Amino acid sequence: MQITAIVTNSAAGHDVTVRTGNSVQPLRVPPKSAGKGSAINGGEFLMLALATCYCNDLYREAERLGVPIDGVEVEASAEFPGVGLAATNITYRASVSSPAAHSVLARLLCETDAVAEVHNTVRAGVPVELVRRQA
Repeated sequence: MQITAIVTNSAAGHDVTVRTGNSVQPLRVPPKSAGKGSAINGGEFLMLALATCYCNDLYREAERLGVPIDGVEVEASAEFPGVGLAATNITYRASVSSPAAHSVLARLLCETDAVAEVHNTVRAGVPVELVRRQA
């Protein structure tokens, strides 16, 4: 499955769209107050990607394991030491509201951590390549 994100920005407007396979969804992301770029930065989106991935995967894995979940909260954070420097100290924490036993929830959290795709992508240090468009 291919996932794509497109940001189009100019004086005329700011549009953000995501696509998974054939499913396309616009996202409401405000432009910077000066209009040049997004008001939300890439680091914030990266942390949102980690938190969203783990949240969604918790529900998926809970269903697979038969663990009831009433609610989830996931917080991801990182340090960005400067322009052009990779993030450091990437951490996340999650809490699950569930009537399940603590040991069952601990297993769910660990198993979900092992299969969370965005987390595993970051952990693997996958290369990112600039593909230049022909004019």
